[in-house]
Amino acid sequence: MERQRLDKWLWHARIVRARSTAAALVEGGHVRVNGVREKSPGHGIKAGDVVTIALDRGVRVLKVIGFAERRGDAASVTGLYADLEVPRE
Repeated sequence: MERQRLDKWLWHARIVRARSTAAALVEGGHVRVNGVREKSPGHGIKAGDVVTIALDRGVRVLKVIGFAERRGDAASVTGLYADLEVPRE
């Protein structure tokens, strides 16, 4: 798999609890892909893309590394993204 829907990837990566929540987050303008605001939950993302998500508790900057066929447990998401957030001191 070389591309996946943005809302599906956010759900599989366990950024949100439900796929409908992921779609609402994208449609609400809270997600950027490579610095460009994305409004379509069906937008295809590929490995190497940088996804910036504005959540209630802060902003997450993630680099897409891979994709999953299904949503797994929390341990299985480690291969889906790299967190680019700089740790605060």
